[in-house]
Amino acid sequence: MGLKDHLNSQYFEAANKLKKQERRRIVAYVESYDDIFFWRTVLSRFENETRYFEVMLPSHKKLDRGKKAALSLPGLGPAMIACVDADYDYLLQGATQQSQKVLGNPYVFHTYAYAIENLQCYAPSLHDCCVAVTLNDHRIFDFEDYLQQYSEAIFPLFIWSVLVYRKGLHNKFSLADFNRIVDPGGFAVDNPGASIVHLRHKVGVKVRQLQHDFPGNKEDYLKTKDSIKALGVTPQTTYLYVQGHALFDTVVVPILNKVCNRLRQERQDEIARTAVHHMQKQNEMSCYEHSIQDIRQMLKKNFGYMLSDPFRRILDDIAIFLG
Repeated sequence: MGLKDHLNSQYFEAANKLKKQERRRIVAYVESYDDIFFWRTVLSRFENETRYFEVMLPSHKKLDRGKKAALSLPGLGPAMIACVDADYDYLLQGATQQSQKVLGNPYVFHTYAYAIENLQCYAPSLHDCCVAVTLNDHRIFDFEDYLQQYSEAIFPLFIWSVLVYRKGLHNKFSLADFNRIVDPGGFAVDNPGASIVHLRHKVGVKVRQLQHDFPGNKEDYLKTKDSIKALGVTPQTTYLYVQGHALFDTVVVPILNKVCNRLRQERQDEIARTAVHHMQKQNEMSCYEHSIQDIRQMLKKNFGYMLSDPFRRILDDIAIFLG
């Protein structure tokens, strides 16, 4: 093994001392390639004439990726930190070893929201995302209202999900089970309430089943509810704390697809209606088609989460770390 196989905070601190006139380097290890840019948006605002951050993956020699690889790094400290998705570890509050690592190590930072995908789906930012995709600023859908209703509909089942994971009984009701139930399924831009009604029905059926399968847990359920509220989860913001990939792929992207298709058609109809002649119409249509963006890629580049409460809490943690 070479020296690079034993990198730790002390190594980077010693390296910083050898470069007395240069800024101090703090290495931030993340889970995956997609995480690098997100954590750069967090850490860059803390760089100054005395320090800078370098965000990288845990391993240079082998393709070790993911949360476990980042958390298992030896020697985290003032010059070497780990930055990870919160997943359920934040909500479990030390009920598992991994949760203890995430919450108990002062050199591990997490997203508070389940994952970066949840923050990219921050409701107040989704209209701007549609405008960036379609270049049409017509508000035809209220994303904030829909995701608030969605969150309120799934909140009772979400409490059960956290409760069974805290008790180590997730084999009885897994995240995959939860995700299947909270998938809103069919969605219509003109009648979004129908999907919420359907969702409330599915949630109600499963909650009654869980009450039957876990009798005598009413007090634990109420304690869990109060506990997760104290952690910042509200019935209106539950969507930020469910599994990020599921929210991104089965809830937000399908809605954005339908809304953006409608907005794109509006703009195309306007071009067709106002063009003076066929050649102008063709040129304008071609120009518009070349200007519109891919929905998924635009959502991945969405910075609206910087106004969210979880993002502010991340910044507070980094500020405390830096003193």
